[in-house]
Amino acid sequence: MLGVLVLIGVFVLLLVLGVPVAFCIGMATLATMLVNIPFDPAVTTVAQRMATGLDSFTLLAIPFFILAGQIMNQGGIAKRLIDFAKSIVGMLPGGLAYVQVIAAMLFGAISGSAVATVSAIGGVMGPQMEEEGFDKEDVTALNISSSITGLIIPPSNVLIVYSLASGGVSIAALFLAGYLPGLLMGLSLILVSGYVAIRKKLPTTGSFSFKDMVITFWRAVPSLFLIILVIGGIVIGVFTATEASAIAVVYALVLSVLYRSMNWEQLQKVLLESTKVTAIVALLIATSMAMSWIMSYENIPTSVSNTLLSISDNPIIILLLINLILLAVGTFMDITPAVLIFTPIFLPLVVDMGISPIHFGIILIMNLSIGLCTPPVGSVLFVGCGIADLPIVKVIRPLLPLFLALIVVLVIVIFVPQISLFLPTLFGY
Repeated sequence: MLGVLVLIGVFVLLLVLGVPVAFCIGMATLATMLVNIPFDPAVTTVAQRMATGLDSFTLLAIPFFILAGQIMNQGGIAKRLIDFAKSIVGMLPGGLAYVQVIAAMLFGAISGSAVATVSAIGGVMGPQMEEEGFDKEDVTALNISSSITGLIIPPSNVLIVYSLASGGVSIAALFLAGYLPGLLMGLSLILVSGYVAIRKKLPTTGSFSFKDMVITFWRAVPSLFLIILVIGGIVIGVFTATEASAIAVVYALVLSVLYRSMNWEQLQKVLLESTKVTAIVALLIATSMAMSWIMSYENIPTSVSNTLLSISDNPIIILLLINLILLAVGTFMDITPAVLIFTPIFLPLVVDMGISPIHFGIILIMNLSIGLCTPPVGSVLFVGCGIADLPIVKVIRPLLPLFLALIVVLVIVIFVPQISLFLPTLFGY
């Protein structure tokens, strides 16, 4: 019991003091070890657990996907995707709102990063939408909420992390499971944006042109083909997720050469930025794996399961309680460590309740993704407001209906498992 109190107390204290999450996790883990064993073996054990946590072939996919996304970001991909989306829905009332959501879904799926999406799409779409009469607060709220769809729509680094934390749930199955929930999230945001556009009588951005749609689609095809190449190759069984990530890097490099969108100096910057992001993610994973181990050592998963079962033995009630916990966690913890820490706690319980680990993985990541948009520590919320140069308090009100729409989709996905499981079942997973 003392170890549990030390783990939670040190973690919360450091978090409140503004210490980076990775160090909060690592120091809390070390402090808990010191309760049980002397300093030298405690430090050695934590270091070993961190190193062991990174010793995974599957995890090699993450730095490759990060690099591929960085290369694609450099090549003006966002502009091509926005032009394509505008040719499809730009003629509708408030069409730029739909364009932003669709472009964020496409760009997020390619980059695999919500922060990259909110930066790239928001930087391009924000000024355009304000010129067309959109309120700056509404634009920022939509940019923030739509950017998280790429965490569900594959290829997604977070789904790979969940596969690792769950003990080997098929990455291909998780990728397939993410499509329909991700599309539903985007559709819900489009419906809310449409209502706002009609109520405020926002303008269209031109008339429909089949020729423009074909041209913009043709320009966007090479970028979109990356998704087909990666997912198709994994599902068919031509290569593993790790091999697919390396192929994605080669494809992105070839594309940048053909587009002439990146010179040698820019490539050096991309490699440096990818290294920085990878280092941050690796440190989060390493410390989170160490904390996950100490939590098992302290029997925290069993204690949490027993506590939830003492409240109710109704699977629906327990699942709702888990979702409330995950939504709260997502507001103050980055999604990668949250997945690594809370998957071992909740997954055995929900599997015993008869819930598919594939379905639960989508529920888990949807919850934590929504948390990225909420205060006090939602990283996407902070970046989105920073790009728009707005204080967070001004974005909260227009964000509420979008947040509610995402919660409704989450509830639907929870209680209709086939939304997540239809495609994996169709392909034999």
